[in-house]
Amino acid sequence: MDREDRTVYEGGQGEIIEKKSRFIATVKPVKTEEEALEFIESLKKRYWDATHNCFAYIIGGGTPLKRCSDDGEPSGTAGRPMLDVLEGESLSDVAVVVTRYFGGTLLGTGGLVRAYSGAVRAGLDASVLITRLRGIHLLIGTDYTGLGKIQYLLGQRGIKTLESRYTDAVELSVLVPDEEIEVLKQEITEATSGAAKLDEKEKCVFAMVDGEPVILEGK
Repeated sequence: MDREDRTVYEGGQGEIIEKKSRFIATVKPVKTEEEALEFIESLKKRYWDATHNCFAYIIGGGTPLKRCSDDGEPSGTAGRPMLDVLEGESLSDVAVVVTRYFGGTLLGTGGLVRAYSGAVRAGLDASVLITRLRGIHLLIGTDYTGLGKIQYLLGQRGIKTLESRYTDAVELSVLVPDEEIEVLKQEITEATSGAAKLDEKEKCVFAMVDGEPVILEGK
């Protein structure tokens, strides 16, 4: 992945109706093409009686793998618009299947593009999207005198505490983006006159989920 990117933390499902046709979008986070293809096949089996099961997926950062399918819809009216929505949201490691049950009225090329795009947006609205960051899991040890100063510095940078331990001293566990770690360590050292202990526990990939820091991968 890049220094930071957006992905789906928890998939969801959304549905729209266009001229009695049902468009059901199912979104899922995936890490490999094999996972994406297994997901697509599972949806085709679940919705075996649907008119179409169109899909799009993007895997990896840098030069990502991108695939899409119209699954029998007129060329360029389903898969490509679905992929465009994922790209427009700067998402990676994600797959989406839009299942269509035909309602008896033709939508035309423009109508299909709008319907499939709208369904994907509905699916994403029902999902939990996150920005993944490369960073450091940092342990900060301090006495109670230095605690307020450290909490102020963390607050200034929008860094929330992953875990806190209070004994005769205090240990704070925080996740810090790569580009901020050296400056933050310097600020804490200066603010506590070198009294704070700073231990870089591990490199990691993390994200804020519902306002709380979560480690996604240890490195």
